[in-house]
Amino acid sequence: MAQKNLLTTSPPYPVEQAVRRLGANLRTARLRRNLTIAEVAEKIGTGPRPVADAEKGKLGTGVAVYMALLWAYDLLESAGDLADPLTDEEGLMLELSQGRTRARKKDELDNDF
Repeated sequence: MAQKNLLTTSPPYPVEQAVRRLGANLRTARLRRNLTIAEVAEKIGTGPRPVADAEKGKLGTGVAVYMALLWAYDLLESAGDLADPLTDEEGLMLELSQGRTRARKKDELDNDF
């Protein structure tokens, strides 16, 4: 039997709240553009259920639906900064303090056969 994903059944509170805020913001964006759920679903190539689930902030909704909705409302460019490693100031400071340039050590090859 497959193990349940704890992230969707009991997520950390800040994660749950962030997804709910995102869903509410997507709903506001759709209403401001005077679009129905069916119109948006057709535009992004899915059914109305995933769009409604995303607007409710359901954690089981795929990230592709959220990204497609941002694209449909021309908000994808502004959301792209969230994943930009150059805006991760804390990560940059940690990287500099450790002096590491790679996430893992490079395996060295030797000529010992």
